[in-house]
Amino acid sequence: MDFRYNDEQLAMQATLQRFIERDYGFTERRALAASASGFSTAAWTQYAQLGLLALPLPQQFDGLGGGAFDVMVVMEQVGRGLLLEPYLTTVVLCAGLVADAAPPAMQQALLPQVAAAQCKLALAAYEPASRYELAQVATTATRSTAGWQLSGFKAVVLDAPSADAFIVSAREAEGDGLSLFLVPRTAAGLTVSSYPTQSGARAGDVQLAKVSVGADALIGTVGGGLAPLEKAVDVAIAALCAEALGIMSALNQATLAYLKTRKQFGVAIGAFQALQHRMADMYIAEEQARSMAIIAADRVAGADAAARRRAVAAAKAYIGQAARQVGQEAVQLHGGMGVVDELIVSHYFKRLSMIEQTFGDTDYHLARFAQAAPVP
Repeated sequence: MDFRYNDEQLAMQATLQRFIERDYGFTERRALAASASGFSTAAWTQYAQLGLLALPLPQQFDGLGGGAFDVMVVMEQVGRGLLLEPYLTTVVLCAGLVADAAPPAMQQALLPQVAAAQCKLALAAYEPASRYELAQVATTATRSTAGWQLSGFKAVVLDAPSADAFIVSAREAEGDGLSLFLVPRTAAGLTVSSYPTQSGARAGDVQLAKVSVGADALIGTVGGGLAPLEKAVDVAIAALCAEALGIMSALNQATLAYLKTRKQFGVAIGAFQALQHRMADMYIAEEQARSMAIIAADRVAGADAAARRRAVAAAKAYIGQAARQVGQEAVQLHGGMGVVDELIVSHYFKRLSMIEQTFGDTDYHLARFAQAAPVP
């Protein structure tokens, strides 16, 4: 199989690269990270105009019907530009979950709004004691005459401050299966405690105190929410691997340029063989990470859940290790400049560190890979 990008994907890649160079430079990005919202609403609107928000959505809901490799193209550039907008959470994760599991009425009401930049979503699934396990949920869903009443606490909800609605996981009673609900931000009893993350983005803790939603807020079936939730998170992990790949590629380019220009003892430090070897190791790590990201993108599109879980776990575990290697080496090869806020290298390293912890760290996914059934 040929995994090279096709002409349309290359054109989309070039368009995003031009946008980042022209409108989303490092100075602009630092200003956005320090702003109240933490991202650019103008850029979000432009993403809609470019078709990025509609890219992976079904065509019958104003989408473009793109696949995991189309998302990979976008997420690589998200990494290279350190874009702050909630593309992963809204478009890849939550809209993908709605497209996969929600009833047609909810899909028709929600997905066109996402494609038009009129609605942002966030996943409220993880809890303080869950340790990356989506099934470890204490939030309760109680039936009412009007629908459901939700009570519980969700921690570190990515992009919660900007979300117009949340996808919340809950269960009726201990031992019951998970159910998923769409909860508007304006729902009575829902509060969000917002804070910035180390990479400049935003997150928040979501408290649900007897939040009432209608029967039509249910995504999928009662007690049947875990499987589509796990699939959506796996798709998001594959996209996150592509973002890390974009960052590693940018770090390698920046580090190589520095080695060629920084002089010591009258010569460029890139002439020293020891540093050349370290740079070569960084490039090898990037190329191996690319292979793992491609495998993950390929497997999330398949129907085999076991193969998907195993491939995604392997990719996330390896890319977590590779990201740490490339990030640390880039900082060290830049010397003292590698950690200053005024140099993009330190921001790349922070984002790689955040990615390693998001949706399960390296140790978690190594264990997940070991527990998964071997693929014939």
